[in-house]
Amino acid sequence: MTRILFKRFLSSAFLILLIASGAAAHHGWSWAEADQIELKGVIRDIFIGPPHPTLDVETANDGMWHIELANPSQTRRAGFVEGSAKVGDEIVALGNRSTDPKEKRMKAVRISVSGKTFDLYPERIKTN
Repeated sequence: MTRILFKRFLSSAFLILLIASGAAAHHGWSWAEADQIELKGVIRDIFIGPPHPTLDVETANDGMWHIELANPSQTRRAGFVEGSAKVGDEIVALGNRSTDPKEKRMKAVRISVSGKTFDLYPERIKTN
């Protein structure tokens, strides 16, 4: 009986740890500035997968940037799927940069690659 209770305790503890780590990984927008910037550059790396697809983009004047897209399902709904872009493609990204000025990181709301635009967070796009 004690062995069964111990196994249940371990299983419950593991489940709680899994849920807590997933919540910590999903950080929302709190790390990003309210104002949006436009970033132009060349894609140097692409990752399509959870928790967020990402692009590493090299700019002409500011070096390498890490760009987070929406969660995989939302990114796919926006039309950006594997094969939509490749390393070496030019990109224009609109989004919110990190509040840490030393960090070259952006949460994209819209990206444009090879003349095609992908609205990742249409409700967040600020236009003039």
